[in-house]
Amino acid sequence: MSDTLRAEVLEQLARVGRALSSGKRLGLLYLLTQGPRPMAELADAAGLKLTTTSSHLQILKSAGLVRTTRHGTEIEYTIAGDDVAALWTHLRMVATAHLADVDRVAQAYFGPDDTEEIGRSELLRRVADGQAVVLDVRPSLEFESGRIPGALSIPLDELADRLRELPTDQEIAACCRGSFCVLSYDAVRLLTSKGHRAVRLAEGFLEWRLAWMPVMSGAAQ
Repeated sequence: MSDTLRAEVLEQLARVGRALSSGKRLGLLYLLTQGPRPMAELADAAGLKLTTTSSHLQILKSAGLVRTTRHGTEIEYTIAGDDVAALWTHLRMVATAHLADVDRVAQAYFGPDDTEEIGRSELLRRVADGQAVVLDVRPSLEFESGRIPGALSIPLDELADRLRELPTDQEIAACCRGSFCVLSYDAVRLLTSKGHRAVRLAEGFLEWRLAWMPVMSGAAQ
């Protein structure tokens, strides 16, 4: 391969790197790992203006990281594949391993280390034995896009008002989006303060899906 051709190949790879070089774009990509979303919902979930969201999504699309599907007048965005979701998790792991600032900022974000976590295999064992139930505290639309089979859905902002829907004789295992999601931490703190036995799923639904664990989609019955 000539030096010119090699440079052209590397420049194409750099397009992906440039698309990932914005915290706002990484945030949008993270939301899309939970399931397809129209732009207005993405903007609302990310706390961004529509024009800003549109600009960032176009950059992600140009780099081949997201795709669009038109439904009438509405355009829905989705990640281009599980390899893109895996790229996000690998970026997180590399940054955590090599940048001390990541741990510092994460500790401030998650708060004190006062919650217990449980791994995927142990969670499945406890659920199969009837010892635990899975509580998905993500927004309902994300739950419907994909969830752990048998999981209950109560978004975190509704949890305090719906505690009576939870069993009192089983452990509650809270699940949220993934490793950089604080929802399950807050859910466990709330549940334990109200007398429930509660743990959080290590990492979250993104890593669960990428590990080829069982997944369901659609509204819960």
